[in-house]
Amino acid sequence: MTQPQEQIDPLENPPENIAEGVDREIIMSNQRVPPGTLGWLLALGCILYTAFHIGAMNVYPLETWVYRLSHVTGGLILGFLLYSATVFPETNDDSEGRSLPEMVLVGLALLGVGVAFVQIVWAVATGDLIPTGAPADQMKYTFGWPLIAGTSLALLASWLFPGRNRTRIALSDVILALAALTVGIYIVAHAGFLRNRAGVFPHVNDMYAAIAGIILILELTRRLAGLALVVIVAVFIAYGFLGPWLPGFLNHRGYSPERFFARIYTDIGVLGPTTAVSSTYIILFITFAAFLQASRVGEYFINFAFAAAGGARGGPAKVAIFGSGLMGMINGTSAGNVVSTGSLTIPLMKKVGYRPQTAASVEAAASSGGQILPPIMGAGAFIMAEITGIQYREIVIAAVIPAVLYFMSVYFMVDKEALKKGMKGLPRSQLPKFREMAKHAYLFIPIVMLIGALYVGYSVIRAGTYSMIAAFAVSYIRVLVDGREDGIWNHLMGLILCVLALMPLVVGGQILVDGWGDGTTMQLVVSILISAVSIFGIVMTLRLNSPKSAGIAKAVEHFRMIPFALEIAAKMSLQLVAVCAAAGVIVGIIAITGIGVRLSGVLMAIAGQSQLLALFFAMCVAIILGMGMPTTAAYAVAASVIAPGLIRMGIEPLTAHFFIFYYAVMSAITPPVALAAYAGAAIAQSDPMKTSVEAFKIGLAAFVVPFMFFYSSSLLMQGEALEIIHVFVTASLGIYLLASAVQGWLFGLIGWPLRVIVGVAALSMIAGGWTSDLIGLGVAGAVFAYQRFVAKPAATV
Repeated sequence: MTQPQEQIDPLENPPENIAEGVDREIIMSNQRVPPGTLGWLLALGCILYTAFHIGAMNVYPLETWVYRLSHVTGGLILGFLLYSATVFPETNDDSEGRSLPEMVLVGLALLGVGVAFVQIVWAVATGDLIPTGAPADQMKYTFGWPLIAGTSLALLASWLFPGRNRTRIALSDVILALAALTVGIYIVAHAGFLRNRAGVFPHVNDMYAAIAGIILILELTRRLAGLALVVIVAVFIAYGFLGPWLPGFLNHRGYSPERFFARIYTDIGVLGPTTAVSSTYIILFITFAAFLQASRVGEYFINFAFAAAGGARGGPAKVAIFGSGLMGMINGTSAGNVVSTGSLTIPLMKKVGYRPQTAASVEAAASSGGQILPPIMGAGAFIMAEITGIQYREIVIAAVIPAVLYFMSVYFMVDKEALKKGMKGLPRSQLPKFREMAKHAYLFIPIVMLIGALYVGYSVIRAGTYSMIAAFAVSYIRVLVDGREDGIWNHLMGLILCVLALMPLVVGGQILVDGWGDGTTMQLVVSILISAVSIFGIVMTLRLNSPKSAGIAKAVEHFRMIPFALEIAAKMSLQLVAVCAAAGVIVGIIAITGIGVRLSGVLMAIAGQSQLLALFFAMCVAIILGMGMPTTAAYAVAASVIAPGLIRMGIEPLTAHFFIFYYAVMSAITPPVALAAYAGAAIAQSDPMKTSVEAFKIGLAAFVVPFMFFYSSSLLMQGEALEIIHVFVTASLGIYLLASAVQGWLFGLIGWPLRVIVGVAALSMIAGGWTSDLIGLGVAGAVFAYQRFVAKPAATV
């Protein structure tokens, strides 16, 4: 449901901040923006939701089920209050009234959900819960049936009678939020019993609560991520019941509705690995990204890229590669990042001569590439670590060379397109000055701190928390530097002062976190004092060294960034909360039906004939499963289905999961359902299908590189250093030749016969063996000699 925000005209912005506006909050087409008290209450809810996660991860950990259920339930409540079932019109309709059918439908829905809510609250208050093995009783009449009926009627009302004014919340959505709260209270209250009875003696009300919860999850997923994932989940649910009548490896014994739904809403499914990741790593790094956005670091990233590459041939496209890749790394979805940065880069690419579909496809390919760029990798690395048990640090190190190869390939594709068409970059007068951008290089400190903390062995949660603190503190440096009128020495002094102020804040925060549970009162007092002195030092540094700032008032104003960042973090995370919960349904069904194990047998049978054919089959399954889904869900589902088979083939778990992860990511630019390409096409006003085909061509290397993992694990930093260097160098040359073959330009234009020959040379070098490398070099050398000494330089055929 994400729609392009109002396009930025970058050439109207001052050259020193050509990216102004890129950090604006994206308003989705079905998002409510209520004014006044209601808006403040929703903002407060978002702030508390994010703060709850940060506190639970760092200070006061909760029991696993309670924490994950709170994560999902809170996300559902906020999601239904913030996002309508349909797209709002461009202008608010203030004349809408309630028809009799709507009032009847909403009234019945409120009655049903209200009865269920009162029943579960009363049961919790009186301790009258359902023990393990208890028979069905009258509670199903006062809880289960009313909950299902009320939820279904509220859902129907939200579809038939959607609000036409984005400043108001439809009563049907309030009822859905109440239903989510009811389900959450029921599962939390019965968590201890459910662990024992869910797979053996489920109670009928367990089933009703789970059904209502899954309905709510799928509806919020539809509102925030589209219909594709909802359809896939529905197919898997149908498979869970139709298994006894299906042939071959699809056959399974089947489950009763009580056992099926009760198990799916446990840590096998909805509360399983995908929600474990979304409730920790994803929410943490989305909050980190929100702090960067609130401090306008994203604008700096794009401005820095413009200063470095905007004046080169085809400059805006190269800016998109670097800027969108970096922003995509910390953004959980490819399509969302396209909407955010594409509104700036796509119009500029069109201005310098790129076709609309090419401009959109470059942005889509770059934004999708951000999902494989370490250290954050769009949260995919965290899911991989959760599923495989491999250390996060090892996954990040393994991702370096493949990510470099991918962005090199996109760069070569763009550069050769610019060479063919004789494109130039933007005039230097319209670009930020690199020297000025370099003065603000301290804005990279949060990301450098994140990488450094992970490298030295801090946990992901601790490293992410410190990076958030750094993002907030570093934003003071920007205020300090922007307020100065004199030379670089004063800029440097401002940096030193703020870093010195940051260090005790981090140290004090660590003492506070470490000592909260078992530390002495004196430890807590000392840590709070250290943190307070640090913050006071930052404020005084700002006051004493920034004449243009309004001293303390300016500093206090800056503290408003914290609630703003927490608010937008909650809004940014809701899509991934819903998507990960929906993906958990699929993962749970795969687990209880055993389809993953049986598919492994199919892969093994194919591998007995040809391992290459088995890998190709796995690639197709990963792409198909990922089409129309955000990266995190695409990878989680594909890994559950395919990874066991690849591992049984003898492939190392790290290699197998990277193979799947790459194709799950690239499904965003693979026709016919390419979400990132479609988002770019909407901005560029190009044909979506042509754009997706063009994006597939630009990102072609990503469809080749995973096969290299299988034939040479050195690309994943496995093995001897000399072999790693050899494979990286030859793969880079192969990527260059592949871009030359696809674009038809090596050292001049080349026709189809030579393009085929160069393509063969590229694949030979990508293969990674010494013999194939020599063959590839020989063929490429022969083509170069032919171009240089035989054919006309610009008319090679």
